[in-house]
Amino acid sequence: MTPPTRVPPTRIQPARQVAFDVIAAVRTDDAYANLLLPTRIRRAALSSADAGLATELTYGTLRMRGYYDRVIEIAARRGVDEIDPPVLDVLRLGAHQLLGMRVAPHAAVNESVALARCVASRSATGFCNGVLREIGRHSREEWRMRVAAAARGADDERAALFSHPAWIVRAFRQALDAEGRAGELDDLLTADNEAPAVNLVALPGLAERPRDAAGNRFSPVGFTLGGGDPLTPVRASGGTLRVQDEGSQLAALALTRARPVVAGERWLDMCAGPGGKAALLAAEARLGGATLVANELVPARADLVRRALEAVPADVPVWQNDATTIGAQMPEAFDRILLDAPCTGLGALRRRPEARWRKTPRDVAELTTLQSALIDSAAAALKPGGVLAYVTCSPHVGETRLIVDAAIERAAGSLVPLPTRHLIEALCVERPELAGRDDQVQLWPHRHGTDAMFIALITKPASDAR
Repeated sequence: MTPPTRVPPTRIQPARQVAFDVIAAVRTDDAYANLLLPTRIRRAALSSADAGLATELTYGTLRMRGYYDRVIEIAARRGVDEIDPPVLDVLRLGAHQLLGMRVAPHAAVNESVALARCVASRSATGFCNGVLREIGRHSREEWRMRVAAAARGADDERAALFSHPAWIVRAFRQALDAEGRAGELDDLLTADNEAPAVNLVALPGLAERPRDAAGNRFSPVGFTLGGGDPLTPVRASGGTLRVQDEGSQLAALALTRARPVVAGERWLDMCAGPGGKAALLAAEARLGGATLVANELVPARADLVRRALEAVPADVPVWQNDATTIGAQMPEAFDRILLDAPCTGLGALRRRPEARWRKTPRDVAELTTLQSALIDSAAAALKPGGVLAYVTCSPHVGETRLIVDAAIERAAGSLVPLPTRHLIEALCVERPELAGRDDQVQLWPHRHGTDAMFIALITKPASDAR
């Protein structure tokens, strides 16, 4: 009797398997790609080259998912909601290789079909093969024209081509228009789809930037490395060198360097998780003879704050209080307060590309209620003559200028805006190109190379000045 023919198991290239697993986890478990991907890369023991491939596959696919879905719908002649989610993940990965990378078309199709064979039925495998071959028959420019032609209006076309939800496109336009820069919208959306360089900080008084590092354009304590694994010096430093966006550095430094520090000042990082700004504040407080308290309500994030602060030889208590109650519990107790308010994170979409598909306008409405309560609490906790920095990693006007303006109006003279633009220009190594009002600063990926960080400095007039 002739034995049955054995079909050899399908072998998936490890980098593609890691990328698929992370993308699937983002979809099914709301995982964060920036946290999960490094773990999966280490677990798979990928080489440097394969780790780079897995990173590009993962982030590129997540960033351009909206555009690839439009392409897939045209090629498949059906909506993406009619395609099984694991099959759709395979198609998105394949589309990115065909339209966003320099992968040979036959390799992109064959590897994707092999992956589909492992996660789907035989008929679905054939479906993937047909859709990807159809995508590969047309040039990138042809696909852009076809997607644009199928769009429903100008906003939908821009949302499709730049792979952003339409409501985010409108929010970005409104934020730019507030500065008289609405014409920069396409530049901003393009920057959101580009992988940012890894930026680092040397905690003041505790570390110096490496000799082969290039100093940041703006932050006096930030730098980038020309090559190699940026985490190598971070690990060797014991945390005194850290990965941190330049915009985040400027937000913390705007508070600490708004005026000379007087020994004995008491500072508060009101919503401190995950701890990057808290570490920089603690280092600055140590140099000036001030003390810092960090507060973070969520236990897991409070643990991250404690770990971040281990690099600073100073006693920094980490509270786990509801920050909206601190003002009532400790009125006029702090000389400087950083309120890095919970927000939509729309300013960091280039780093967290999946966030653009998770956030909705309803999130903005819910967060603005919290942000208003937090800034009122911070104002109550601020000493007369003190400085409050309201910060968000979002340019949405509902989370930025409207929150600050409303808080100042509610305070009826007990809060006064500070010349934030002038202060930030003074602390920067190179003068940044800032637009809009003098009392608020909005940083931008396309203009400054930073996350879209919003910073507003506010003071409470001393009692004798009221």
